[in-house]
Amino acid sequence: MSRPILLAVSHGTSDAEGARAIADLVAAVATALPDVEVQSAFVDVQQPDAADLLPTIDGPVVIVPLLLSRGFHVHHDLHGMAAKKTDAVVSAPLGPDPRLAEVLADRLVAAAAEDPDADADEPVILAVAGSRDPASLTDAGAMASLLSLRLGTRIELAYLAAREPDLPTALDHHPVASVSTYLLARGFFFDLTVGQAPGRRVTAPLLDGITVPQPLIDLVIARYEEASAQLLTASRLETAHS
Repeated sequence: MSRPILLAVSHGTSDAEGARAIADLVAAVATALPDVEVQSAFVDVQQPDAADLLPTIDGPVVIVPLLLSRGFHVHHDLHGMAAKKTDAVVSAPLGPDPRLAEVLADRLVAAAAEDPDADADEPVILAVAGSRDPASLTDAGAMASLLSLRLGTRIELAYLAAREPDLPTALDHHPVASVSTYLLARGFFFDLTVGQAPGRRVTAPLLDGITVPQPLIDLVIARYEEASAQLLTASRLETAHS
């Protein structure tokens, strides 16, 4: 079996800088995997739509969600479309993962360098997009734990939608805390974060639009390789039983 196509699927955004940053991540993954065809698609806002593109692809496909946790788009959209193609599989989403904590920590260090008077004893507020899917709560908590372990600092979760506490409430409880932006790139939720945290230290998203962090490239590749191995095993079992 040839190497499966890597279909990188992100949410999609109308923010030009955010869209460009995600495209840069996909391009960097393609460069790092010269023997793999890498394509991109979206579940909302941008084109091509993943549900329309997947049936047109011949051969095995590994769908890698460029999403930070489990939720509706992973469970319903991506697994739903993969179920209609016998040689397609969906990898785990990007988070939670220690490599994301590494990038989040780097963003906080960069932000702290611009604010030397910040209170080091205050917790960091991890601003998460939020989802009604219960699995997303587990993933957010795990990501907060990973970041706390990385920093040696208490992490407080705040949600930008669907869950409580919301970001303004978390900020009221921690008047000088920094906000760690747990978002892949700029877009609606990043603008909301900045708007709800006036005067606060808010980090750039994981993809800042300047450089693509190597840990993110490595993470996408790892998700692809894990799912590709599953797909190969399933193919061998099918061949053995045919």
